[in-house]
Amino acid sequence: MSASHTLTAENLELGYGGRTVVESLDLVVPPGQITTIVGANACGKSTLLRSMSRLLSPRSGHVLLDGKDVHRLPAKQLARTLGLLPQSPIAPEGIVVADLVGRGRHPHQRVLSRWSRADDAAVADALAATDTTDLADRAVDELSGGQRQRVWIAMALAQQTDLLLLDEPTTFLDVSHQIEVLDLLTDLNRTRNTTIIMVLHDLNLAARYADYLVAIANGRVYAAGNSAEVLTSENVRAVFGLDSQIIPDPVSGKPLVLPLGRHHIAADAVRC
Repeated sequence: MSASHTLTAENLELGYGGRTVVESLDLVVPPGQITTIVGANACGKSTLLRSMSRLLSPRSGHVLLDGKDVHRLPAKQLARTLGLLPQSPIAPEGIVVADLVGRGRHPHQRVLSRWSRADDAAVADALAATDTTDLADRAVDELSGGQRQRVWIAMALAQQTDLLLLDEPTTFLDVSHQIEVLDLLTDLNRTRNTTIIMVLHDLNLAARYADYLVAIANGRVYAAGNSAEVLTSENVRAVFGLDSQIIPDPVSGKPLVLPLGRHHIAADAVRC
């Protein structure tokens, strides 16, 4: 796989109905790196991913893949290069896990072409990587929320794209599976040079796993760079309305955000 693909947003304005969600947004995604997007609820994170994957047309501005507008590229051509795991995907009723994961291979199928050994291998690898092989014959709607999330990630992996967009991929997962999924995405990035763009709610996981961190506020990029540059007490207060203390993560050395509730702030004031 190649890390040479470029994905950029230029002067992007996005919205639904009469409501503007993203305005005058510019973003250059570093090729071959893990980009993590953070921000408060309803700030435009998911809307941005939807537009970057062509699910939402911009009111103005452009999303460019290798310099070409994604909204003008043939759908199958785009799907061979860029994959998306949305926030709340819906599986067809009664579909089993192996068939759902196999749908990730559709962009690689051609008219009248047959399912190949390469397709079988891609599905098997994706199931194994997400620890869902033993679920292959189970109906998706019988699975727990965490199991379903891992199956959806498997489908995205089976697509074998050079760029992968994931909207809250750790949703519904317990702590151990959150780490497993983020480690898996890191392995994918390191071994295949896959460019990863993901939205995360947990600031500390975002800081630990991101090569490039983007903080969005009020539909615009408020700060972007490495974790230490973005996760300052001032930026956390501006983006999330949260007072915090930032210390080095003893595991990763990245910034660790310690939220300060009003009781903690009051206690600190008393001690001072």
